[in-house]
Amino acid sequence: MTSPFNKTLLLSALAILLFSPMFVLHQIGPFDFWWWMSTNLVLLLAICFLSDRDYLILLKKDISEGLGRKIGMGLISAFLLYLLFLIGNYLSRNWFDFAGSGIAGVYSFKGDAAGIRIAFLMLLLIGPGEELLWRGYLQRKLSLKTGKWAGFIIALLLYTGVHIFTGNIMLILAALICGLFWGWIYLKYNSMVINVISHTVWDVVVFLLIPFN
Repeated sequence: MTSPFNKTLLLSALAILLFSPMFVLHQIGPFDFWWWMSTNLVLLLAICFLSDRDYLILLKKDISEGLGRKIGMGLISAFLLYLLFLIGNYLSRNWFDFAGSGIAGVYSFKGDAAGIRIAFLMLLLIGPGEELLWRGYLQRKLSLKTGKWAGFIIALLLYTGVHIFTGNIMLILAALICGLFWGWIYLKYNSMVINVISHTVWDVVVFLLIPFN
């Protein structure tokens, strides 16, 4: 029988296998980046919840305790992360010649997709799904086996690593910063509510409402 830790490693490998071609190709026929990302997350999260029956119990407990405070913390953290990227956007464009094209490359993922569809998928699936996968499942499970700091670092490397295949330095740096930020928040507060709110709100604001391009 496969041990819980080996299951986590297998899921990590599957996540890399599913996300890597998506970041390289962006689209296969009518199946664009946003449907591709959503499909990957549905598949991976189904495996997460089927392989860890306690996960849903932990989420219900998280929601039932101090929900208003956690929502507030999520909103504040999203705002702080946006400010950090606002400063980084200004500095990087002044310091690095490749920054402008790299940032434009990030927004090229939008393609021909309607903003309303992107917003819908970000709010209901992509923002929450990424946190449930990378922090709520992988970081938590890795931390149980290796310790909280090692789990944090390994999950960070995995999250950043899948973005390497884009070859976009600005996107890789953004993933590293976001991974550090949300990984630390989860390590400190152990709340998916905070992480999901932070990630989802930040996604919508940065990509649709107040973009950097």
